[in-house]
Amino acid sequence: MLVDAANLYFRAFYGVPESVTSPDGKPVNAVRGFLDMTATLIERRWPTRYVACLDLDWRPAFRVALLPSYKAHRLAPDGRTEAIPDALVPQIPALLSVLAALGMAIGGAEGFEADDVIATLAARDGGPCEIVSSDRDLIALATERVRLLYVGRGVARLEELGPDEVRARYGVPPERYADFAALRGDPSDGLPGVAGIGAKTAAALVMRYGAVEQILAAALAGNDGFPAGAATKVVAAAEYLAVAPGVVRGRTDAPVPELDDALPASPADPAALVELADRYGIDSSINRVLNAIARAGR
Repeated sequence: MLVDAANLYFRAFYGVPESVTSPDGKPVNAVRGFLDMTATLIERRWPTRYVACLDLDWRPAFRVALLPSYKAHRLAPDGRTEAIPDALVPQIPALLSVLAALGMAIGGAEGFEADDVIATLAARDGGPCEIVSSDRDLIALATERVRLLYVGRGVARLEELGPDEVRARYGVPPERYADFAALRGDPSDGLPGVAGIGAKTAAALVMRYGAVEQILAAALAGNDGFPAGAATKVVAAAEYLAVAPGVVRGRTDAPVPELDDALPASPADPAALVELADRYGIDSSINRVLNAIARAGR
């Protein structure tokens, strides 16, 4: 189980009231929510291995160099860091401390997003793999072996997406989802897309021509297989389409270190776990995770 950690702790922060606090009155809603979601996932899916995948660079320089608008709308006023709610900022290291004390693997790579970490680990491993996120970019990784547990409607209502489900929903196979997204655009990532090309036309172009590079080449060559006006729109966006593939496609070469990702039979640091449980008032959530792990290991 590869978990998009930032995706889940943001969901937890906004899904659990800030009135959930530690004994000293500080919000711990993201920590509590993340741990409770983790327990639910383990209880429902019974993984034997688990990695919380981190954004060590949420806006990698190599993507910004290709497309300066990439995630630019998420920048904090300083123009360098990500805009994160003040109440969430101290909860992130607290959560990571809890996961480390539990003995649950945490993975990241300098200069890369969690998407790249997940893509790298999924490609590195040959066994069944489940990815947990509401980030649609990860749809591109779905195969018969790798499934996306899409939590856009919450962990309790997760949707398992494989090749058949992706085709039914978007009209393209998973391996072409990134090309589809580049054409259609994605405001959440600052991808402008091709003006005038919606999801239906994007899917039709991908299914007819394949990758963005092939679609652009066909349009520049004057191929007559385009829907009315679509070729002109693609040619007009040639500069964007020349760089879009490098932005939207996940990397499978992120330098993620080897990890001991087995679900722990017992906490890695029991004393630290007790101290964290007392400090943040999260003993019930920690116990729920421990119980879920124990049941999954039977």
